[in-house]
Amino acid sequence: MTEGQDVGGEGRHAGLRLPEGSWWDWDVVAWNAGQLRLAAGHDLTYHHGLELVFDDPVFVNCPSSFQDPVFRAPASSELLQLTRHLGAEPPVVVAFEADAGGREPVPCLVAAERLEIVRGTVLRYWRDDAAPGRRFAPWVRPPGRR
Repeated sequence: MTEGQDVGGEGRHAGLRLPEGSWWDWDVVAWNAGQLRLAAGHDLTYHHGLELVFDDPVFVNCPSSFQDPVFRAPASSELLQLTRHLGAEPPVVVAFEADAGGREPVPCLVAAERLEIVRGTVLRYWRDDAAPGRRFAPWVRPPGRR
């Protein structure tokens, strides 16, 4: 997968493959009716380097933060359940198991109209000396601007 690549089309439910990198730590950085944005990196304290951007999510079952997800193709029973609930099979279905801090991995499922994989450093704190064009997480604002 390359930066900004859409996921879908033939074999769209075959299981998600991420670009090379250290994507151990994950969290939800934005979620509203139009978009679910999952961020990943090796340590989310200061920045993240990968985002899965789900446009028009129609089903979301995942914790707000998790580690070390193992992506897989959705089971036929999961696809059937989604189709029954939604009336049609969604264009994008991403399934994975992840460590959410419990004893067992948590099964996760996200269905949406579109998925885009975006690479690039996104800062999670304000820096006056940030390079031009540097992206900031949605909650980051310059001092004095809330």
